Amino acid sequence: MESEERLWLNWFIRYLEVERNSSKWTIDHYTKDVEQFCTFLSQQGLLGISETTHLEVRSYISTLVDRRYARRTIARKLSALRSFGKFLLREQLVKENPFLHAHLPKQEERLPRFLYEEEMDHWLTALPSETALEKRDKAIIELLYATGIRVSECSMLHTEQLHWTSGTIRVFGKGRKERYVPFGKEAETSLNVYLELGRPKLEKQSEPSTHLFLNYRGGPLTDRSIRKIVEKRMREAAMKKSISPHDIRHSFATHLLNAGADLRTVQELLGHQTLRTTQVYTHVSKERLYTVYKDFHPRA
Repeated sequence: MESEERLWLNWFIRYLEVERNSSKWTIDHYTKDVEQFCTFLSQQGLLGISETTHLEVRSYISTLVDRRYARRTIARKLSALRSFGKFLLREQLVKENPFLHAHLPKQEERLPRFLYEEEMDHWLTALPSETALEKRDKAIIELLYATGIRVSECSMLHTEQLHWTSGTIRVFGKGRKERYVPFGKEAETSLNVYLELGRPKLEKQSEPSTHLFLNYRGGPLTDRSIRKIVEKRMREAAMKKSISPHDIRHSFATHLLNAGADLRTVQELLGHQTLRTTQVYTHVSKERLYTVYKDFHPRA
């Protein structure tokens, strides 16, 4: 990258951190996406960011398609570049945002993966809870399913965000937007066991941490660590499915809607900004369809 572009990128990163309160995941990916586009310009002998037009952007998208990038990945990269261009325009570093009118590839229509209620119950019941790490892992998985929070939100939790009297947890979502989510009796039990018998064995007395979930060294768990924990505990349970923390979030929303919860409430619980994002969960399982048909169709 040219020194000017590197300086602009540093300013953009600072903007994401301070003004947007973006997560580390967002900042890391936006940084890589901008750097990749600048590398493309350099390799093609094209002009720098300040002279980029929609033609260069179109050429870049075509290159990504030729390299067989998934359409979802290309859309994410273009979203990052649009935010970068918008920032440069706001700071009057460019005359126009060249990414603004770039065509987004059509997204694949993919339904969320989720566990059926029986599968989730079987998995949660089978989770071990003997050692400190097992107590921690069980509390994490119970909390993810009880609240539907994002893995990034889970890794950033502090002990003071648990409100035992009301049975809710204070969560900071995207853009540091605050919401309160109930966590239920089962998660409460697992959290109590972890906090009383597990966490004290993980915490370093010389360097006490206020983070809720700690690693074996006494430091806070990262997003990646929680993903590995979920995958590990799923393998140990001999489940045939591969499940991520986000799939647990899908299960949370699907089970609520299948049980009759209204879409607007689920939207608030998930921390979605628009109802359209939540509507993807209105699909129902084959078992649910059959049950409704059998119960309500007059000739069933």
